[in-house]
Amino acid sequence: MIFVRSLLFNVFEFITVMIAATLLLVTFWAPPRFRHGVCRAWCSLMVWAVDFFCGIKTVVEGAENVPDTPSVVLIKHTSTLETLWQVSFFPQTVWVVKREILFAPVFGWAIGLALDPIAIDRKASGSAVKQVIRQGRDKLRQGIWVTVFPEGTRMAPGKTRTYGTSGAALARDANVPIVPVAHNAGDFWGRRSFNKRPGTVRFVIGPPIDAANRPAKETNLIVQDWIESTMREISVYYQQHNNSQ
Repeated sequence: MIFVRSLLFNVFEFITVMIAATLLLVTFWAPPRFRHGVCRAWCSLMVWAVDFFCGIKTVVEGAENVPDTPSVVLIKHTSTLETLWQVSFFPQTVWVVKREILFAPVFGWAIGLALDPIAIDRKASGSAVKQVIRQGRDKLRQGIWVTVFPEGTRMAPGKTRTYGTSGAALARDANVPIVPVAHNAGDFWGRRSFNKRPGTVRFVIGPPIDAANRPAKETNLIVQDWIESTMREISVYYQQHNNSQ
């Protein structure tokens, strides 16, 4: 039954993403807010669809911690679900992504049009951080939030790696807070996983973290400690991984 429900969701996702991507491509001339609105509507539809087809519900804890002004979001990256939820929940935002994503036919092009992301070359770490600061500062000044997946890629359940410093460096340079987000989406929708198991995904938003008065590396450690400690509280996979060590 899980396979069948996952198959139905994947078919629905493929059909609707092609429709949304085509709409974005033929309205490339439209204002950015329109294109983002199309993307936001599709992401909201997918959050609904994964509940309808697969029984994966989402709850938000700590919504009161979201600032009223544009900020930098640092979010745990374990699945596809958090990327969909993040766009549907937060105000207009751009992602920091590896530039290869934008070369993917149709889907990558649509991401470029819908989110106008900050596309970086991760092999050039020093210049990539400077690029995130420069372009991110401009986005924040326009009232657009910036979202960073600090691990750089989707992580296996219970795993992490040293967080990249670009998000903390941007927040410090622009004098805006960091909003940390932890979640247990990987418990139900794992990376590269076809099957999606029913359950409730908790998106936990932490108190904003001031990045202006300390070095970016120090802020980064504070953010990582909060996210990873929260993951150990809410994720079954994190708990299993820790118990096996």
